[in-house]
Amino acid sequence: MSIIIIAEAGVNHNGSLAAAKQMVLAARNAGADYIKFQTFSPEKLVSVYAEKAEYQKQTTGTEESQLEMLKKLALTQEDFLELKTYCRQQGIGFLSTPFDLDSIHFLDKLNMDFWKLPSGEITNLPYLLEIARTEKPVVMSTGMCGMEEIGQAVDCLKKAGTPEITLLHCNTEYPTPMKDVNLKAMITMEKEFCLPVGYSDHTRGIEIPVAAAALGACVLEKHFTLDRGMEGPDHQASLEPEELKAMVTAVRNVEEALGSGKKEPSQSEQKNRAVARKSIVAKCRIKKGERFSEENLTVKRPGTGISPMRWPELMGQTADRDYAEDELIGKDIL
Repeated sequence: MSIIIIAEAGVNHNGSLAAAKQMVLAARNAGADYIKFQTFSPEKLVSVYAEKAEYQKQTTGTEESQLEMLKKLALTQEDFLELKTYCRQQGIGFLSTPFDLDSIHFLDKLNMDFWKLPSGEITNLPYLLEIARTEKPVVMSTGMCGMEEIGQAVDCLKKAGTPEITLLHCNTEYPTPMKDVNLKAMITMEKEFCLPVGYSDHTRGIEIPVAAAALGACVLEKHFTLDRGMEGPDHQASLEPEELKAMVTAVRNVEEALGSGKKEPSQSEQKNRAVARKSIVAKCRIKKGERFSEENLTVKRPGTGISPMRWPELMGQTADRDYAEDELIGKDIL
């Protein structure tokens, strides 16, 4: 099964349906399997007292509250209905993460392939129960979580009806410092919970998702934007379209390179065996009837004669004919 690559549009459309459609095309052209948005009612997501995250303050200032910021970034239900249709027309999967119960109810009617749950909802029991009620597969980010919290969420989802769960290792700092990525935690989760794992990335660049692919991630998620210079909270920690395309290409190359795990000569390298390997040859002129020894035999390319692994068998044998220097010793002698 191929790695599922999710291009995370998030709120990088800045509340514009036209920009969101441009992002659909960019994600499709980059080769992503899905584009993912965020569905929320600002008033039901945050209270009037909720502050911005530090990275949001740095990217959008401190003059407005988190609620005021989100009001500018929200798309309507009508927008999402249009985006779902547009994604189908353009040949890319549609996803959107719900951030409140009403958004779960709305998105459930859009028949998405699976739920993508954000890290911030992993300790929201009413939310998890409502997701599980739909009996759809879940891909869940685990940023800011310890193993106990992940385990509690997994148990809740399973007991309440979720049929399949994939866990994404994640760090929710935007952008994530390399020293905090801790990519090996993905493997720890896989062993602990016996579930498929993947990685949701907030670093700058593409090397960490590519590394996650090499470590066995089955789902990869990465924020992208039309232009990193745009105003908004997440643009600076996102890839631009050509970078997203480069990431998808690199991940697909790694995926193909991982192979079956069976160690055997590949078809492409078979032709090089004779060139790169060696055979037993005459170190000097050898006369018929002379005994082979370390004094008159050596090992050189090509590998079309007697393998050097049979060196002991040849010692003491009698030359069946005259040999010129560098000539391959005949295979018939053994």
